[in-house]
Amino acid sequence: MKKLIISTFMLISAVLLIPAKAQEVALKTNALYWATTSTNLSAEVSVAPKWSVELMGAYNPWTFKDDKKMKFWLVQPEGKYWFCEAFEGHFVGLHAHGAQYFGGFGSKRYDGWLVGGGVSYGYDWILGPHWNLEAEIGIGYAHLWYDESERIPCLKDKVHKHKNYVGPTRAAVTFSYIF
Repeated sequence: MKKLIISTFMLISAVLLIPAKAQEVALKTNALYWATTSTNLSAEVSVAPKWSVELMGAYNPWTFKDDKKMKFWLVQPEGKYWFCEAFEGHFVGLHAHGAQYFGGFGSKRYDGWLVGGGVSYGYDWILGPHWNLEAEIGIGYAHLWYDESERIPCLKDKVHKHKNYVGPTRAAVTFSYIF
């Protein structure tokens, strides 16, 4: 976990040190995350005419009816190659992800971490001088390690488990404001 925090800090520092010019910085939010009540925000910076880097963070602190919840925080940096120019048209990306989660909707509760990465494809439509709409889908890998327990209050009996996941790792319908 320490390596993930250090890597994330280094990526954020690198993005902030890149000189920003007009039409090269975007603030974004993913409507699909909002549909699951997960707050989220991304910052994307153009680092070359056809390259950009993005850092996305999401957080869900909510508990629902009958103590059902899936609380988590997630960080997902991504590098993108644009076929036309940054913030316009088709792109492919390489992303990483790290998260901590707690909760469950069935009979089990999960408390754990995940790390991994993947590849993605997307398209960005220009809606106006400062507004874009972006759709993206990605597949990849995640390694999860967690404690599993029954959803019984105050129960201390838990099983330590881990799992390797391969499948969708990124889905976005993003609204962007470009400076």
